[in-house]
Amino acid sequence: MIAPREAFQEKQRPRFRVGQLVRHTRYGYRGVVVAVDASCQASEVWYEQNQTQPERGQPWYHVLVDGAAYSTYAAESSLTGDDSGECIIHPWTELYFSGFEDGSYTRNAVPWPHAAP
Repeated sequence: MIAPREAFQEKQRPRFRVGQLVRHTRYGYRGVVVAVDASCQASEVWYEQNQTQPERGQPWYHVLVDGAAYSTYAAESSLTGDDSGECIIHPWTELYFSGFEDGSYTRNAVPWPHAAP
């Protein structure tokens, strides 16, 4: 049996960590990383319906969006670090994080239950 090429590709190390503030480069929203997938775990249907199709093999992030009551699923290439040091306003931050200090959130032990879209 011949293994697919993807089986031999080294996984990219995530650039952002859980609790880090990020900004979406295309849409401009700020948020905090609540979970990381080593590669896109979304369904093919979701991926094809997405307005853009960033590389699936890179890290993808579950992000709580500032000023909203939802999360997004964004590719690493679509995000940049947010150095504002300002906390975000989101109803789930107290559920998944235990504190905010020096511009970063501290993740607690509550598991992120949301699968990729």
